[in-house]
Amino acid sequence: MLSDGGCLPAKIKKRCCRLRRIPFFFVGKRSCTIKKRDRTVGLPIFHYLCAVMKDTSMKKRVLVGMSGGIDSSAVCMMLQEQGYEVVGLTMRVWDLPRHFVSPGQEWPGFIEEARALAARLGMEHYVVDEREAFRATVVRDFVEQYLAGRTPNPCVMCNPLFKFRVLAEWADRLHCPYIATGHYVRTVADGGRVFLHCGVDECKDQSYFLWRLEAPVLSRCLFPLGGMRKTEVRAYLDARGFTLKAREGESMEVCFIDGDYRDFLREQVPDWAERVRPGRFVDSAGRTLGMHEGCANYTVGQRKGLGIALGHPVFVLRINAEKNTVMLGDAGQLLSSALLLERAQIADEQALTGEGVSVRVRYRSRPVACSVRRVQRLFAESDGAVGDELLLVRLHEPVSAVTPGQSAVLYRGDRLIGGAYIASQRGLSAYLEEC
Repeated sequence: MLSDGGCLPAKIKKRCCRLRRIPFFFVGKRSCTIKKRDRTVGLPIFHYLCAVMKDTSMKKRVLVGMSGGIDSSAVCMMLQEQGYEVVGLTMRVWDLPRHFVSPGQEWPGFIEEARALAARLGMEHYVVDEREAFRATVVRDFVEQYLAGRTPNPCVMCNPLFKFRVLAEWADRLHCPYIATGHYVRTVADGGRVFLHCGVDECKDQSYFLWRLEAPVLSRCLFPLGGMRKTEVRAYLDARGFTLKAREGESMEVCFIDGDYRDFLREQVPDWAERVRPGRFVDSAGRTLGMHEGCANYTVGQRKGLGIALGHPVFVLRINAEKNTVMLGDAGQLLSSALLLERAQIADEQALTGEGVSVRVRYRSRPVACSVRRVQRLFAESDGAVGDELLLVRLHEPVSAVTPGQSAVLYRGDRLIGGAYIASQRGLSAYLEEC
């Protein structure tokens, strides 16, 4: 039954459920809810009837990942202006107190904003509840990486294994050949393949987070903002009457954490006291300097909040979770002229050799010229066996705070040619001597 007292013909509803498995649909500004597998979806009735009664395999139908923010809102408008039939999908992945600002508010604010925009633009709009899957995939990995003494980047994990996977699955269900997001990156077709390129706005380029996207997904992606600067996107929204949206701020924090990540870890690990135990601060010679509060509380390059005073500034150089030690040293000891990478994913093997390759070891760091060589792991690690393939990257100039668990992304010019995770740097000198 619909909320306005009407109802859809049983034959059409049956056909919809069979062909599209749609458990929820919006009727104008009103709604009717049917729960199925903990998912909720929204679909304007006009498009719903059209989709059922005619061929929906339209070549220019595109599914946009909508967050309710500036960038995805602009993407919806741009694609409509370009002649695409735009369908919006908003994922509910993690509820935070700041998402609920009004008494009795049922839905997070960003979902309400996305719904309002879709209604204003006359779009289909779906809301999918992926909280359980997000916790099991992204949050679990985030916690386990810290417990193992590494510093994860959850966006790198989330994009291929969660966000773009969900978008691709729903695009198939909704007969959308294309997927679009508000990422500041570009795609370039070359030799029958599609490659990621940096966005033209160097301050907003997000290619670093997308190195794990594989060809089948990347080939159907549209990134309308890749050729624009953020100021241009704001001006675009303002010119179309979305002045308040154009002036909104943006968050650079982890989307599922409010406050200190260590407080979040304690909330997620019931046996925190047993798994994260005090251990020794040591120097590069192995001498004890003091006691730390547990390896998961620190990251390479950290200076503040160490809880130790040595009379001069010290930084975290290395974390050994197996021995439960945290190595401290001065800023000069943080510099590296080479690094080891693991679990590489190379998009262009030929481009990996020769001059002109550069590497970015963290988001917002500038690419540094380098050479890359494949080597075999010489020492067993908790997450790798002797003989596993690694990449040995020699830098043309040193970089600071190479951090295991973070990503190192490889470029030739502004083309992303591959990426990998920064491995343990134990025994790095042995690899350099071999090569």
